[in-house]
Amino acid sequence: MKEKSTSFDIAYRAGVSQSTVSRALRNSPLVNEATREKIQAIAKELNYKVDKNASNLRSQQSDTIALLLFEDPTNDDSAINPFFLSMLGSITRACSQKGYDLLVSFQQASDDWHADFEDSNKADGLILLGYGDYVDYEEKLVKLLDQGTHFVRWGAEVKNLPLISVGCDNYQGGKEMTEHLIKKGRKNLAFLGSASTHAPEFFERYKGHCQSLADNNMAVNQGLQFNALYTEEAGYQAACQLISSGEPFDAICAACDLIAIGAMRALQEHNIDIPEQVALVGFDDIAIASFTFPALTTVKQDTQLAGELLVNTLLAMISGEEVKTTLIPPELVIRKSCGS
Repeated sequence: MKEKSTSFDIAYRAGVSQSTVSRALRNSPLVNEATREKIQAIAKELNYKVDKNASNLRSQQSDTIALLLFEDPTNDDSAINPFFLSMLGSITRACSQKGYDLLVSFQQASDDWHADFEDSNKADGLILLGYGDYVDYEEKLVKLLDQGTHFVRWGAEVKNLPLISVGCDNYQGGKEMTEHLIKKGRKNLAFLGSASTHAPEFFERYKGHCQSLADNNMAVNQGLQFNALYTEEAGYQAACQLISSGEPFDAICAACDLIAIGAMRALQEHNIDIPEQVALVGFDDIAIASFTFPALTTVKQDTQLAGELLVNTLLAMISGEEVKTTLIPPELVIRKSCGS
């Protein structure tokens, strides 16, 4: 039986060291492109396959990233906000391009994240994805920091902890959605979404909303803000409360698309025309937003870029490079729910 080729065989043929072969087969930027292509061509010719288990034992790395999803309330059993499904796809692609496997887990299965993953060598680092209640899991984030765990989270920037985050500029997005409604001539703008530290992303959107009102010399009416979290049902209930309150309103800023879709149903049930009587804006630009009736104006978060940044930032952190929090610019997507 013909013996299997080894990395030393490739090194001999290529005239390089075995460590250079290992780096080239991992697409390491430490090996120049010409040498990398030469080594990979020889490996293909020799039908060489990397023994990943042996490689991981030598390097004490798993070449795996763990994606921990915070369980969000949903209207089905998935417990995954549809906004994060597209980001999950981009994270998977980004891992594959870097030669990493992706391990997906719900966070509530354990209270000891670092031991379950990085400390047990199941993963080289963690990506934290999902909304959840920030106040509830802040203590766990502190524990990860104390343990020196490599992790990056999706979400709003945190000022009081040295966390590395990738997120949308929610404050700017809140300003832009509100500014658009004001330019459309709307005078009484409601906001549906939590305005507290329990939901930092929504809170930042609300702050941006309030700032836009102030910039246009319009008062913030606290009676036009109703709490809602993440689901169509929450948006529906919040909109029903708004309608029942008796406060005059001609526009709604929803903290996410699902809340906006729920509010749309409530308005339609009460025979309130969209957009003639009430204009409506959401946030996220999930796939269904363009298929509602009328189609939903919304603030887009670039999930493809987000996934790439989460993976690249975490891998840079694992490599010992200096990394920082990144905010992705929002993009207003104008459709029919605010008028022509």
